[in-house]
Amino acid sequence: MRFYYTDEFVLPLPPTHRFPMQKYTLLRERIMTSGVITHPQLIRPAAATDEQLLRVHSPEYLRRVVTGELTERDLRRLGFPWSPELVERSRRSSGATIEASRAALSEGCAVNLAGGTHHAYRDRCEGFCLFNDSVVAARELQASGLVSNVLVIDCDVHQGNGTASLVRDDPTIYAFSIHSERNYPQPKEVSDLDIGLPDGTEDAEYLAALQYGLKTIFREFAPDMAIYLAGADPYHGDRLGRLALSLDGLGQRDRMVLEACRERSVPVAISMAGGYCPDISQIVDCHFQTVTIASQLFGC
Repeated sequence: MRFYYTDEFVLPLPPTHRFPMQKYTLLRERIMTSGVITHPQLIRPAAATDEQLLRVHSPEYLRRVVTGELTERDLRRLGFPWSPELVERSRRSSGATIEASRAALSEGCAVNLAGGTHHAYRDRCEGFCLFNDSVVAARELQASGLVSNVLVIDCDVHQGNGTASLVRDDPTIYAFSIHSERNYPQPKEVSDLDIGLPDGTEDAEYLAALQYGLKTIFREFAPDMAIYLAGADPYHGDRLGRLALSLDGLGQRDRMVLEACRERSVPVAISMAGGYCPDISQIVDCHFQTVTIASQLFGC
């Protein structure tokens, strides 16, 4: 199985910043040393090009991002200070989802060990998201003639509002989001299918809702591939989550999504999306469980 990593591209954040940047390196190290995932291919991706990003984002927005002309309001909405490292990392993260999607088409499954930046809109950043890697990857594969229809299965605890906005008028990309209804963002956008869950939702209720969602998706849409945002933030210990899934519940979620794709011969690229436990090792546990289950199901 191929894993695409970007943790060498580190954002210069203050020590008190709430974004857990260390989780990416710790996850890659866990994969390398665990022995659970045999012979993983760990690959540093190429950066997404302007041409690839401009299929999704406006020229003026990309220019302001690259030249550091984002406003103070932009940066407050983003939650990161601007830096050349921010731009390069965001390009690499989009590049990782592109490459994982290409690899999934030939191998069944591949993983971006970051990504899932689903709050980015055509012309603005938001919620730690500069570029929308899922839509960038989907449109790159479409432009290359590799796929026609792409399904985005978004299981981050926060609605993929940027994704919903970007694909609203695009019948070839289906956006499904299952999330905490009262959580950020507010107000929400309208995806092809949204399932908003109440605060404190636990494993059984979540998995029943997800099962309904997956049945609905595959009844309505015939994807050539899927991009799965396997957020760790529905976990009960997440400080930004508001849901209450156990580690086992997250594993059942991952297995349900990946088996639904495998049973229908739909290749799937996985990105890690959010995770904000105060104890970073618990975030890594959630993400590592996801990639372990993927390697078991796809025989890698």
